Amino acid sequence: MQYLLGDSDRGRSQMPHEAMMSASIKLRTVKLQGVPAATDPARSLQIATDPAVTATVETLASRVEKVAAVAAQHAASVDSESRFPAEAMAAARAARLMSIAVPREFGGEGAGISDVADVCYALGRACASTAMIYAMHQTKIACVTRHGSGSAWHQRLLRRLCSEQMLLASSTTEGERGGDVRNSAAPIERNDARIALERCATVISYGEAADGIVTTARRSAEAASSDQVLVVFLKQDYTLERQLGWDALGMRGTCSSGFKLIAAAASEQILPVSYDQIHTRTMMPVAHLLWSGAWAGIAAAATDRARAFVRKARQRADGALPPGAPHLTRASASLQKLRGLVASALRRFELAADDPAALDSIEFQTAMNLHKVNASELAVATVMSAMQACGIAGYRNDGEFSIGRHLRDILSSPVMISNDRILANVAMASLLSGVPASLCD
Repeated sequence: MQYLLGDSDRGRSQMPHEAMMSASIKLRTVKLQGVPAATDPARSLQIATDPAVTATVETLASRVEKVAAVAAQHAASVDSESRFPAEAMAAARAARLMSIAVPREFGGEGAGISDVADVCYALGRACASTAMIYAMHQTKIACVTRHGSGSAWHQRLLRRLCSEQMLLASSTTEGERGGDVRNSAAPIERNDARIALERCATVISYGEAADGIVTTARRSAEAASSDQVLVVFLKQDYTLERQLGWDALGMRGTCSSGFKLIAAAASEQILPVSYDQIHTRTMMPVAHLLWSGAWAGIAAAATDRARAFVRKARQRADGALPPGAPHLTRASASLQKLRGLVASALRRFELAADDPAALDSIEFQTAMNLHKVNASELAVATVMSAMQACGIAGYRNDGEFSIGRHLRDILSSPVMISNDRILANVAMASLLSGVPASLCD
């Protein structure tokens, strides 16, 4: 597998896709925030009895390779039909990729965030929708593993997720607030040990295909909109009434329709930590890191096609480079910059992962928010350069050098939590923070 951290682009286009995906994966486990073994299993969660399979480092690489091959095979139809990538996700379940980041004591493999980002990168090279669905699922897993330490119910959920390879969806956008994920309108309603929620969710990606939905909500009817909780509802806990369809330019396989979510469950399904901490320390940074891994994969796939086009054109022209060749150089350079940006951000999160003060700092929060902006802009620029390198062959929807799907998919990155919203939100932090005194600060 071609990875985000420390690998060279040299000779990439000479290697078959399968060979590039067979390199060993280094498991860089990020410590979880003290998740103990369950001592009081929640009665409402039933777990299958089949033991979880712990995969070796070598077999993880081959599993990802097989899933990416399936995703690539069906990517065109997923896009043209705007359908859930059922084949790729079935392959991911069969390969036990859904639970790789769950701690070993709960049946997972204890993979770190850099490993998960590498999987997103590999899937992004094959099918953007599959990669983004996987990234969103793993973000929910991170929230539960890093903030479910005080809850037996969530510990048992992790065991069941490993056993059944469940898929979790996310609901954080609501009504007219759109991407304002730090405010919720719909409140949790309590009745003894039971809770209920009715929420108009403008977007729930792959909601109908998921086994559960992780949603934000106002803590109570009396609470402020920013006083939020995060709750896991399993499929038997809710119904979805479709309000909006999903006929989008790109990322069509994410099936990001709008729904009215009507849910009722046990109160213990609320994570024991307030959402402001979950958002700051896990949800936002992990989402931005994994999304950017998927975007880098899309950019890499486009650059691969551009390189193949330039080589073929050169052969046909007796060694003369085609007019678009300089754009390949630009695409390769921006891809290298993008991969370095993602790798640096991953290392930064890994260093701060167990330090709440570091995670909560204005500097870290600003850096993780701006990482999303910078990565999305670089990814778009890379794919645009790749298309220009291919010329009309890249512009066409048919043919082996088409970049159309990659471009449509990557154009979602600046509007998926709008870059303009992020820049406006961090404007005050930019005023408060000073210019570093040296290059290494």
